[in-house]
Amino acid sequence: MGLEAMPRFDQPLTDGQAAAFSKLALGCIVTEYPNKPMQVMIGDQSALTPRQLHPVFYGCFDWHSAVHGHWLLVRLLKTHPEHPQAANARAALAGQFDADAIRTEAEYFDQEHNRSFERMYGWAWLLRLAVELRTFDDPNARIWAERMASLEQRIVALTLNYLPRLDWPVRTGVHPNTAFALGQALDYARTSGHAELEQMVIEKSLAFFRADRNYPIDYEPSGEDFFSAALSEADLMRRVLPPSEYSDWLDDFLPSLARGDLGPLLEPAVVSDVTDGKIVHLAGLNLHRAWTMRSIAGALSANDPRAKVLRHSAQEHLASGLAHVFSGHYEGEHWLATFAIYGLTEVDAAP
Repeated sequence: MGLEAMPRFDQPLTDGQAAAFSKLALGCIVTEYPNKPMQVMIGDQSALTPRQLHPVFYGCFDWHSAVHGHWLLVRLLKTHPEHPQAANARAALAGQFDADAIRTEAEYFDQEHNRSFERMYGWAWLLRLAVELRTFDDPNARIWAERMASLEQRIVALTLNYLPRLDWPVRTGVHPNTAFALGQALDYARTSGHAELEQMVIEKSLAFFRADRNYPIDYEPSGEDFFSAALSEADLMRRVLPPSEYSDWLDDFLPSLARGDLGPLLEPAVVSDVTDGKIVHLAGLNLHRAWTMRSIAGALSANDPRAKVLRHSAQEHLASGLAHVFSGHYEGEHWLATFAIYGLTEVDAAP
């Protein structure tokens, strides 16, 4: 099942398109193999199957992809409740969000050697899933949110423990990127009313990024990025700074943007091989650039010329990224739909 037509930012996602994206997630959240468990083994007792280790998030090749595959299904139930795969999505989530299974997921992080598991990328997506469930006015979602509370609380506690010990941000284009995770944690803190987490994230964001100037745009992308480190940072800071301060900060951080020039940051990355699990990251990079450009533009005044540049490039990046989502190859199909839906359903514009 592919797309009926290529989605665009200036057109609402149709129920048929929502169903196509949901079908990708439905196909992977219960697919245990192939799998990359990233498990620290401390003895023979650690030799467990993915499903034994993670009875909820065992599919989609790895834990974080399983988490955001579940997020995608919840998100599209919220935005398109009558799409053709909605009933299948509800049934699948009801089976996956089993109270005992979620409790086992939470207890996994109680073991000392597992406390850095999926730090902070998987944590970020778990908090995004929690936000989606908390803000979904739906009887099933309320049950699922209540069941998710134990795991959610573990991730919040781990984050509060980790951030005071993180002295420098991780400025990479892949999973450990600090700016992306802080943005998701901040959204969670504000949605849940967690004042301590919100204050800590704001303080860390300002300490890490407030003084940044003249980002070296020619250094992006690297060969297997799925994040733009520059745009992750700019997307975080528009959450942290008041609009007028943010506009000035962005001028200092990306001074050439005012001239309509961001060099390779405005050029969609070419994906030379969708069957290579690392090279196909670049399709995700294009989708990430698309959603962050839109979010950054939304933080600027309507007549700001920088916003026009970003919105135009965002549409080009979206089209380039979407071209690889339904490739027929699991290397991309187990995760790219999430990056597409994050932008197409305007997650960052949600209350």
